[in-house]
Amino acid sequence: MSASETAVHHATPTLPYGTGTLIVRLFGWFVLAIMLGFLLNNYLTYWQDFPGIAPLFGGTANAEPNATLSFIQLALYAALLLLAASYALSRNPGLRADSAIISGANTFFIRAAFYAVLYVGLADMVISFLRVEGLLDAVVGEELGGALGRSTFRGTYVHMPLIGLAIVTAYFTRELGFIWLSLLVVMAEFLIVIGRFVFSYEQAFMADLVRFWYAALFLFASAYTLLEEGHVRVDVFYAGLAPKKKGLVNFLGTLILGIPLCWTILWFGMASNRSVINSPLLVFEVTQAGFGLYVKYLMAVFLGVYAVSMLIQFVSYMLDAYADMRGDPGGRDHDVHAVQ
Repeated sequence: MSASETAVHHATPTLPYGTGTLIVRLFGWFVLAIMLGFLLNNYLTYWQDFPGIAPLFGGTANAEPNATLSFIQLALYAALLLLAASYALSRNPGLRADSAIISGANTFFIRAAFYAVLYVGLADMVISFLRVEGLLDAVVGEELGGALGRSTFRGTYVHMPLIGLAIVTAYFTRELGFIWLSLLVVMAEFLIVIGRFVFSYEQAFMADLVRFWYAALFLFASAYTLLEEGHVRVDVFYAGLAPKKKGLVNFLGTLILGIPLCWTILWFGMASNRSVINSPLLVFEVTQAGFGLYVKYLMAVFLGVYAVSMLIQFVSYMLDAYADMRGDPGGRDHDVHAVQ
């Protein structure tokens, strides 16, 4: 979102709330609260061996049954829902302001993900190159060189600190970096071409790097593309609709298709320790190529990043669409300068 659009979101007056508007606002913040609770409980259950909330409802515990821990995990959902309700009921900044706040948080999340794949990709490429050329032990020592050959060590002590550094970097920057990531994908592919046809040199980590960055580019940019109305729309009647009817179409599409799709991905990807996202992540899964990048488990996480970022953006989009239905000023089809 541009600076002028953000300013409009915060500066334009808002119409008084009705019951329907309050319900929509509560629903949006509740969706985000439940998503955060789901992710935190997923970490507690599968990484910290908490039993999960399933035993409270007659299900099977993930670890040793412990009613106290299960109630703590259930209370986490309740606390987040209470916090969301408190915010929605106590403040009335306007639906468009809420939408801008949510989009801003999502932009930070995606920016951090971009820097994470940049740092991890470059670091893993260097380590893999040194390993395949037999130089790693000479550079870091035999003991550390052997440890870096284990995915659990490299993931824990190389990748995770770099991901933390990416979050810090994202806090101090404002650029999403998708153009640079696109350039890096092209450069990585160009390196393969030069290496193969000029120097007759090619290693598994080179192709892994292209796949790693390209997958990140494709999945991380989806939420930003939604924000900028860049996704392909089958436009038969939509272009000729009035702003309020466009808002209705966007609201129903988000509610019926967008949000349920994201929850489907999250549920099937993280519902158990054998799910498609959790399973590779828990064991730091790598490819069968011995000297490739150790990032296969992170590529499984990309699907979760996609679902989370799209879910956040769909909530923002839903609030903005409902504001269009209400006729609030500051929408995409209004003259931006007229309301500044």
